[in-house]
Amino acid sequence: MSETHSRFATIAIVDTNGLLRGQKVRGADVAGLFDVGPGMSPVQLALDPTDEILDMPGVTDDSADFHDDVLAVDQDSLRHIPFEREEDSPLYLAEFTGEAAAFCPRSLLRRVLARAEAAGICAKVGVELEFTLFDETPASLAAKGYDGLTTATAHPSHDLIIYQAAQADFYAAVADMCGPLGIGLGKMHEEIGGGFMEACIAATTAMEAADQAVLLKNFLRVLAMQRGQTVCFMPRWSEQVDSQSSHLHVSLTDREGRPLFWDGDAPDRMSQRFRHFIGGMQAYLPALMLVFAPTVNAWRRFAEGTFAPPAFSWGVENRTTAFRVVGHGAGSLRVENRLPCSDANPHLVLAATLAAGLAGIEEQLEPTGATIGNGYVPGAAKGPPLPDGMAAAIAALEGSSLARDWLSPRFVETFTATRSHQLRQFEGKTLIDERRRFFELG
Repeated sequence: MSETHSRFATIAIVDTNGLLRGQKVRGADVAGLFDVGPGMSPVQLALDPTDEILDMPGVTDDSADFHDDVLAVDQDSLRHIPFEREEDSPLYLAEFTGEAAAFCPRSLLRRVLARAEAAGICAKVGVELEFTLFDETPASLAAKGYDGLTTATAHPSHDLIIYQAAQADFYAAVADMCGPLGIGLGKMHEEIGGGFMEACIAATTAMEAADQAVLLKNFLRVLAMQRGQTVCFMPRWSEQVDSQSSHLHVSLTDREGRPLFWDGDAPDRMSQRFRHFIGGMQAYLPALMLVFAPTVNAWRRFAEGTFAPPAFSWGVENRTTAFRVVGHGAGSLRVENRLPCSDANPHLVLAATLAAGLAGIEEQLEPTGATIGNGYVPGAAKGPPLPDGMAAAIAALEGSSLARDWLSPRFVETFTATRSHQLRQFEGKTLIDERRRFFELG
């Protein structure tokens, strides 16, 4: 469905950071763009949130000509931006074609989903997004030097109804915003820190879940800006507060919608396919950890006492593991991937999760034993350890055969190059320097 009667429509891609980048086009031109999309430079995928151009071979180096690649506009992605006038509100998502498709986040997820579909497998996905709301504006952040910042609520307040009721206008504004954006807002609540909140997207198809997560992250920022506030998705904006993450809830069905993770006669009702999916995540995600922790700030999250997983472990209803088995019926049994940081790109996170799990099914990989009890206790978590920092994660992704096979060799090359550049830029820098780069748009 196209909206040719509109004055303008926005056509946007999802960049490497999960930010929407695009332009307004004349409404009368939209129908033609479904046949031949507009052009955009792949340099958009080499940018940090504040438009620092990172090293990307063939795109930003001495061989680059900064050409445009053609976008494919997803006609079925139509929704409306609630902050726009009606005649300017249509929004379509697009993705790169040609060479840039090999490292375009939405294209990569589409590639993984096509491979799953060929095997007769469909994914159902829900997303949890954590963020902190601040009573700060760009001007006040600059005036304070990004230090001594005021959160929207003063105290840690997990599920505290007092703060929820006090901020009822914000909760209502989020719900109002989600309607025209086509976001299935399933739940919101106060989290364990001042101004710390969580918004959850109800389970839906895989591409739709990733799209909705990106839309919610981007337009939560817009909503806060319009209210004279700021939403921050930095995984560790302060070392005196808990870390922020984004969790994926994943289940699989066959083409007829029959659940593939459920076996009523098996221990914990987990089918062999489910066990193999978890085995694949344990085997392959250690090399893909950079996708889940893509910034220098993200690696501050994995500190003792932050509720971040210490290993690639799994357990039944165990929030101290990386992969939590949750759900009590055939239609609800699923795995929660608790590894991703709050600043990770939802399309890349989902592509990596599914690639590892589906490879595990293909190869019939058995998981380790389940972690019982508190997985944060040293030595208690059963599974491979996390990479020892961002440099180790970069090296691991460079050597990942799974990433080259399921995503693409070009993605591995470009993503590791940009992350290496970012890591070099922040050598010897402080958390305040990270806030200046990532606080508002990271």
